[in-house]
Amino acid sequence: MTAIEHRELKGITVKNIVVTVFSTASIVASVITTYCNLKTDIREVKLSQETETRINNIRIKVLEDQVMILQKQLANIKYSDKEILWPLENSTATTSAHHTTKTAFTNR
Repeated sequence: MTAIEHRELKGITVKNIVVTVFSTASIVASVITTYCNLKTDIREVKLSQETETRINNIRIKVLEDQVMILQKQLANIKYSDKEILWPLENSTATTSAHHTTKTAFTNR
């Protein structure tokens, strides 16, 4: 030890002060490094969530479009069923087969 390291200021040696300062600096550097890494990780998670949100919104839009198409097809089927009934209702020759067909479509 050098003469400076042996000096004391009210019971505290210069060596203890130096060790404390370097230890504190090391802790501060470690905390700053951890903070920067966490900040980067949080940014990556945020971007990932935004991407997932966009993908989910696109999926929802596709599903909504498919539902709309299915609703139109269902309406067309219902309309075409009514078209089948109209000629049978206007027919002058009513047979039991026509009556059965008309009943089957009406009871849906």
